[in-house]
Amino acid sequence: MKPFESLDLFNLESEFSSEERMIRDSIREFVNAEVMPVIADHYDRGTFPSHLIPKMAELGVLGANLTGYDCAGLNATSYGLIMQELERADSGVRSFVSVQGALCMYPIWKYGTQAHKDKYLSLMARGQVIGCFGLTEPDFGSNPGGMITRASKVGQDYILNGSKLWITNGGICHLAIVWAKDDEGKIIGLIVDRDRPGFKVRDIEKKFSLKASVTSELIFEDCRVPVSQQLQVEGLKGPFSCLNQARYGIAWGAIGAAQACFDEALNYAKTRIQFDKPIAQFQLVQAKLANIATEITKAQWLTLRLGRLKEADKIQPYQVSMCKMNNVSMALNTARVCRDILGASGITFEYQVGRHLLNLESVNTYEGTEDIHRLVIGETITGFPAYR
Repeated sequence: MKPFESLDLFNLESEFSSEERMIRDSIREFVNAEVMPVIADHYDRGTFPSHLIPKMAELGVLGANLTGYDCAGLNATSYGLIMQELERADSGVRSFVSVQGALCMYPIWKYGTQAHKDKYLSLMARGQVIGCFGLTEPDFGSNPGGMITRASKVGQDYILNGSKLWITNGGICHLAIVWAKDDEGKIIGLIVDRDRPGFKVRDIEKKFSLKASVTSELIFEDCRVPVSQQLQVEGLKGPFSCLNQARYGIAWGAIGAAQACFDEALNYAKTRIQFDKPIAQFQLVQAKLANIATEITKAQWLTLRLGRLKEADKIQPYQVSMCKMNNVSMALNTARVCRDILGASGITFEYQVGRHLLNLESVNTYEGTEDIHRLVIGETITGFPAYR
């Protein structure tokens, strides 16, 4: 197979610092050498490549943009480039890293007590403690404020009852960041260790998408959690701030999936002979490739700008929504068109476009559907919330 070549029609490379390029290239080398040879088989079997966790931890990708506690302390663009390279391999691999860092380590780093940080963060950065993020419920996805999971205070404990669904890393977690309503109806966050009595996990099997990722249901039945495990934040501000950290990574990651599909389709079109010439020589195929290349290029520059805004502490939630919405939609369309260019070959495990296509259907839904992000942008433009 021809080595992967990143699309760069507008010399984006010149916008990255030498350190940013070095970080990206080290992750690219890791993905090429250790992830790509095994990921299709894991996807086929529906297993997560957990043997990669120690290596990813060694590379510093877990909580890479956090400071202290054995975290790498990288800037936002470097973190984004890591997400891009990981999702070039598979959305499930990027999801694991994204959940660990943005949805689990970040809330402890941002809202946890010093005792929480000292207890968990270094172990999580080293991949020795894995987290999951419990917000979505069976009946409340796009409207998390309607959650019915309850944390009732009894003495120095909360008694947690309820369930969370579609939880990445649930089956392999050592702890869960769980959002619930307290006795006053306020949303609070709890760090719930996996070994607490009453904490059960059921893995979701037989998925079409994200098969190389662990997806689970968390069930809490009179689960007693010490009050000392409560995060220092109330309301939807807490989970939403975590989700925006993760959505930022998704915006970059989706470009990686699109790049993988484009590179594969381009190489295929150059070597697939029909009517005595490569199909890349036909106008319709060239038009498809040109459209894809244009959309990837637009997404690259939009997301680089997002990264620089984040580094300057000027990023706004609607900007994250725009990038997540645009880039995942772009990547999904790219995968569909590339599958078409590959013809019947595009549905086989010999190629990766089919796997990316199915994965991106989930990425387009989780952490804010395309329509919900449109409404976030719409509210910013008009001043009118359309959620109710």
